[in-house]
Amino acid sequence: MKNLIIASTSTVYGSGYLEYLMEELSVLFKDASELLFIPYARPGGISHEDYTEVAAKAFNKINKKVVGIHSFENPVKAIQEAEGIFTGGGNTFVLVSQLYRNKVLQPMREAIFNGTPYLGTSAGSNICGVSMKTTNDMPIAYPPSFKTLGVVPFNINPHYQDPIPGSTHMGETRETRIKEFHTQNNIPVVGLREGSWLEVKGGDISLKGPHTARMFKQGKEPYEMTELSTQAWL
Repeated sequence: MKNLIIASTSTVYGSGYLEYLMEELSVLFKDASELLFIPYARPGGISHEDYTEVAAKAFNKINKKVVGIHSFENPVKAIQEAEGIFTGGGNTFVLVSQLYRNKVLQPMREAIFNGTPYLGTSAGSNICGVSMKTTNDMPIAYPPSFKTLGVVPFNINPHYQDPIPGSTHMGETRETRIKEFHTQNNIPVVGLREGSWLEVKGGDISLKGPHTARMFKQGKEPYEMTELSTQAWL
């Protein structure tokens, strides 16, 4: 049974890394003593080692050991044997490129469907969708495919921001970009606001946190959602 937390962000304003999620993570990873961390997204170009240290420091607060996937000679085996998996945020193009290069995307999908608990934040949440096409990131790397894990039947736009009334900014809003996506694609998109997350238990998807989510579907006006269900994306 799938068991995931898909979070918009790792850090909300005024709190430490993963601090706002710690109670939920204690439950998600209750049966795991060691977590496999996937640092491939490298926010700001941080090294795999330094990024893993950030995650390890956070999970130390709930007595969980964290080991980076880059330290394993066989990353596929590391995925298959993991007690829990955490994919951190950063650049989704870099992340997906590395997942394909190391041939771990499909093993990750299989592990998640087989019940390995999974946490994704930002880019690590982006890849839970059908594709990475609704990422906010610059294409600084070139993955062989935009297809991602597909463990939820829609795409995700992490860090979703609403248009600011009266703004003089002349660039596209997130809503504009997602509507543009729907001129070429029919995959629903969930805009996840900062501090909110999706909890996936088998086929059930629940919206958690202080905010509603913004649902976008091809040919329809976007609307607010207070919860997700198996019918939400139909």
